[in-house]
Amino acid sequence: MATLSRSLTAADRLKRLVVATPDRPLRLDSGRALEHVEIAYETWGRLSPARDNAVVICHALTGDQFVADVNPVTSRPAWWPRMVGPGRPIDTDRFFVIATNVLGGCMGSTGPASVGPGGQRWGVDFPLITIPDMVRAQIALLDALDIPDVFLVAGGSIGGMQVLEWTVQARGRVFAAAPIATAARQSAQNIGFYEVGRQAIMADPDWRDGAYLAHGVHPDRGLAVARMAAHITYVSEASLKRKFDRRLQDRSAVGFGFDADFQIESYLRHQGQSFVDRFDANSYLYITRAMDYYDLAADHDGQLAAAFAGLDTRFCVFSFSSDWHYTPEESRNLVRALNAAGCETSYVSIDSDKGHDAFLLEEPEYEAAMAGFIDAAAEARGLPPRSAGP
Repeated sequence: MATLSRSLTAADRLKRLVVATPDRPLRLDSGRALEHVEIAYETWGRLSPARDNAVVICHALTGDQFVADVNPVTSRPAWWPRMVGPGRPIDTDRFFVIATNVLGGCMGSTGPASVGPGGQRWGVDFPLITIPDMVRAQIALLDALDIPDVFLVAGGSIGGMQVLEWTVQARGRVFAAAPIATAARQSAQNIGFYEVGRQAIMADPDWRDGAYLAHGVHPDRGLAVARMAAHITYVSEASLKRKFDRRLQDRSAVGFGFDADFQIESYLRHQGQSFVDRFDANSYLYITRAMDYYDLAADHDGQLAAAFAGLDTRFCVFSFSSDWHYTPEESRNLVRALNAAGCETSYVSIDSDKGHDAFLLEEPEYEAAMAGFIDAAAEARGLPPRSAGP
């Protein structure tokens, strides 16, 4: 696997478009503006002559634009191959699929690891960003690609937050939306977990007040601990018991020390160490902070339904029974607000013991429900049927 330094260099060769310039800066919720923004993206399929078959995929915290193909920088496999591809629910034989690396990310889009106006990498001088800022950049990308309307916007977790924001910001431009395993506001519990991760990164001596790239080091230990803590929230107690329980790692008895006695310890350490090879620590700080700030109702006098008032987008909201990162109750709150706003809304609650990460894993009922929603929406839009598949 590529090291982070190599990944940052290789990311310069990824497909990107400039979406903000000094003449057209990207205005941020913080009050600041970015005068140069590049968004890295990948596409699959072909845009129809009517330009009405575009699908936007929004990735989760540690995802990227390589939703259906191997990432050429990290060599990691596609992160949503069961959902996106020929004959899949998001069928690349009939849709033009676009996936971006979010603003603030580290896979080619402008973020804290990018070179700033002074010729040095931004580091923590990069302005704080929000979920709405990320979506503004994505909309600017679609504008640059001359795509006026979007058939579907879909994504899970923070990607689901972006989906919601798309429907609000791009009113009249989104035909269908699939927010998955997400919420319209970040919970106190999630803010707490991500704060633990941020503090672990900033406590690492190699963080160097965010200027570690200039010093040729990386806060790997802190970032690994942040990943370990967050990963626990993505799985369920049932899945951990099934996979690991209290089984020992390569030994018949405990070692009476602080080595990885248990399989779960070894698993989490592996998750942490493999993560530092492909992700930028400052991007982790910025993206998790953007999640913390998200509260869609806040700009509507605390009334979530008011955010969706007047939308003609059709929604399908998905949740998973064992997800305690973004709970089914949060999805039901979202559905109630959509119904109160008069939006055409479906809700699919999947019984799964795989926790939050279920939306990325094999769940036939979920995949069938997604396919059914998309097929019905495509028929209503007059798009061709799904292909036979691989």
